Amino acid sequence: MIGTPVLQKIHFLSLPECSTQSTGLSLKPKEQECLSLLKRCKNMEEFKQVHARVLKWENSFCASNLVAACALSGWGSMDYACSIFRQIDQPGTFEFNTMIRGYVNAMNMENALFLFSEMLERGVESDNFTYPALLKACARLRSVEEGMQIHGYIFKRGLEGDLFVQNSLINMYGKCGKIKLSCSVFEQMDYRDVASWSAIIAAHASLGLWSECLSIFGEMRREGSCRAEESILVSVLSACTHLGDLDLGRCTHVTLLRNIREMNVIVQTSLMDMYVKCGCVEKSLSLFQTMVKKNQLSYSVMISGFAMHGRGVEALQVFSDMLEEGLEPDDFVYLGVLSACNHAGLVDEGLHCFDRMKLEHGIEPTIQHYACIVHLMGRAGMLNEALELIRSMPIKPNEVVWRSLLSASKFHHNLEIGEIAYKSLGELNSSNPGDYVVLSNMYARAKRWEDVAKIRTEMARRGFIQTPGYSLVEVERKIYKFVSQDMSHPQCRGIYEMIHQMEWQLKFEGYSPDTSQVLFDVDEEEKRERLKAHSQKLAMAFALIHTSQGAPIRIARNLRMCNDCHTYTKLISVIYQRKITVRERNRFHHFKDGTCSCGDYW
Repeated sequence: MIGTPVLQKIHFLSLPECSTQSTGLSLKPKEQECLSLLKRCKNMEEFKQVHARVLKWENSFCASNLVAACALSGWGSMDYACSIFRQIDQPGTFEFNTMIRGYVNAMNMENALFLFSEMLERGVESDNFTYPALLKACARLRSVEEGMQIHGYIFKRGLEGDLFVQNSLINMYGKCGKIKLSCSVFEQMDYRDVASWSAIIAAHASLGLWSECLSIFGEMRREGSCRAEESILVSVLSACTHLGDLDLGRCTHVTLLRNIREMNVIVQTSLMDMYVKCGCVEKSLSLFQTMVKKNQLSYSVMISGFAMHGRGVEALQVFSDMLEEGLEPDDFVYLGVLSACNHAGLVDEGLHCFDRMKLEHGIEPTIQHYACIVHLMGRAGMLNEALELIRSMPIKPNEVVWRSLLSASKFHHNLEIGEIAYKSLGELNSSNPGDYVVLSNMYARAKRWEDVAKIRTEMARRGFIQTPGYSLVEVERKIYKFVSQDMSHPQCRGIYEMIHQMEWQLKFEGYSPDTSQVLFDVDEEEKRERLKAHSQKLAMAFALIHTSQGAPIRIARNLRMCNDCHTYTKLISVIYQRKITVRERNRFHHFKDGTCSCGDYW
């Protein structure tokens, strides 16, 4: 029935008493005329004319089709459909199902559930067409209790083995965050179609369980009974995007090209987003430039992509192209624009865009926009101006805003403003250990060891634990994790021998360890030893050992790299002739031939 026009399938459901022929159901002349008239309706005015004509016939078949046409057509009206429905003396299963579907399509979920209650009270039997729409209503309302009650009615009616009902249950439980119940329904299925796989993958994707998404997708491919459709591949792309799995992302792109004749703007934008967040901004740009039709989201992804890769000038050019195209920016687009200015140090341009957002496009800045501007000004050394902006904000500054100022204060070694930001975070009852660590490191750099001890003591008292920095590196399609001073790796000895070789080569390039990055009260030799075993350096050493000459190296970090690691990586890229990509949270650095894409700004 899926894909069949509403008015062509109605009589199969509504007239079980009619005598059938081999070609279909036999309809009375008036009933045939009714269907013919309804099929020609293109708006409510035409429909009301048909209604006035059919009304005098007093035919239940015609009444049912009037309800369906009015409730399920794009031009219909649920209020008008309800008025016809209420005039039917004894509405049956089909009429109730039609109205429930109509309410769900009209996004009136509560009325759909109320109508089901009325259906039960009247003793009208539900069927396998009743429950998918009801479960969709529960999914959209995130009403898991009502969903579970409906699941109970499904068991009572003996419909728990119906494929469409099972798929709807998987979707409902997934949208309500009950992934174990989704999996339970999925595992009990005797037969799974492509919609079943799509529902269970989407359920995991909606909860950010990206590794599980890819695992289930792999299981589907191994089973081989279904061919991945567009919705599945989009969920897989999202998983690749969040996990940084470029290889599988590329494979998914190839599958899309093979299976889909013409990719729509949503799929194309998902591909762009995946390439951007996996470090391939040029591939994303290539896709963007070949898109026949671009929407606001496409431009937003490209602008944010350039921002992540430190290419602020190009982000502003894309933004300009978007405005010339006649597309209106929203607050999310402007956040990408301001982030691009922030990451590239384009202070004047960023402040101009901030004013333009308010004055030209009438968009009130959110707390995220203010945080971005505070960080932009702070990084540029305008700490006093950033503080004044915070104090003049029309909305109360939150932790993100004060944390942006604290970070900028650390960068410029301004303890006075750093302490103001730290105190303000304390007044907001911040529970982020990173705030304590930043101020502690500022005190350590100023050699105020007593203050360092006080901060560390307060952290211990509140039970805060500093998040250890780590680096992930991809080698032969496997991910390896390293932490600073790591001695636990099975190939530890070979890695540290490689570090020794790297440092020998670095001496000829004029490298000198920046021991100011080691914020411990130890001697210079100990500081050099600590710097040598930073997680990023261990990851690079491991990759140099296990990859072929000239192969690119991809590293992901959970914390921002220190200045010494930045300088170190630039030199390694030229010594070993490697392209090294480092992702630190929401920012990429591309090292090649001794330079970094950030221009040493970040």
